[in-house]
Amino acid sequence: MNKLSEMTPYVGAIMPYVYDGSSNEHLRVGNAYAFHLFTDGPGEMEIDGIRYPIERRTLVFLRPGQPHAFHIMPSHPLSSYNIYFDLWDNRTPVSNNLSFIHAPEVLQFEKKATEAPCAELNELPCVFPLAKYPLLYDSLVMIAKSYNDALFYRNETANSYLYGWILSWYNALHQHQPSDYRIVRLLEYLNTHPERGKSIEDWAQFCGLKRTYFHELFLRETGMTPRVYHHNLVMRRAAGLLLESELSVTAIAEKLGYPSIHPFSRHFSTCYGINPTQYRLNPQSRIRM
Repeated sequence: MNKLSEMTPYVGAIMPYVYDGSSNEHLRVGNAYAFHLFTDGPGEMEIDGIRYPIERRTLVFLRPGQPHAFHIMPSHPLSSYNIYFDLWDNRTPVSNNLSFIHAPEVLQFEKKATEAPCAELNELPCVFPLAKYPLLYDSLVMIAKSYNDALFYRNETANSYLYGWILSWYNALHQHQPSDYRIVRLLEYLNTHPERGKSIEDWAQFCGLKRTYFHELFLRETGMTPRVYHHNLVMRRAAGLLLESELSVTAIAEKLGYPSIHPFSRHFSTCYGINPTQYRLNPQSRIRM
């Protein structure tokens, strides 16, 4: 039995696509593995005769030869990033020579992407909402964009990215994720705007809960108190700004809502083991939070 870590991915094609309910979206099969990452909804996806809803940031994972159809209203077309790939054969991949069979033809290929027995791969669902996983969503979009923008080593880069992404997805599936819709909604807001610090009372009101119950529910859903969770988000945003912007450390502290650079530097040093300036100048010294 193979493990996911033994994959040898090969990305044959990545393309943006707009599904508009046309005839070529009816029942069909493809000869390679495929990801369809929908940026919007609603719609429906049929896989092996079962219909699944498509909402904003829905990921669809198709195996070679798996019958599927897109049920999209022409009045509401949906955009998607389509990634076609092999997983177990990067020497003679079929994904760089895509082909599809459409019903009513017999939905069977003479040659399709190699499929290896892998229980871990079988655990990955056909349809998965990535709205609750902003890092996974953003990184998959990054793979798609970098593939189309690359001038050199496009396939080698995409293959490595995809390998890491699938392993990250597998890990996410096996980690506890918040399920209470009130906490999920708050987490989406905090992840988008970590710099907008608010009080526990404001967050509790956002969820429509009393402060005491909100605190208990947040801790149960995330394993952290609201303050610790928000603090970690702010520190990650700080690290990103230090690496990706030319803002001074003082400007970053102000942007993240700190009254001065001193508490910001102290908090950052506690999280990463080095101060903000050292983090920016000495990549080898960085400690991941």
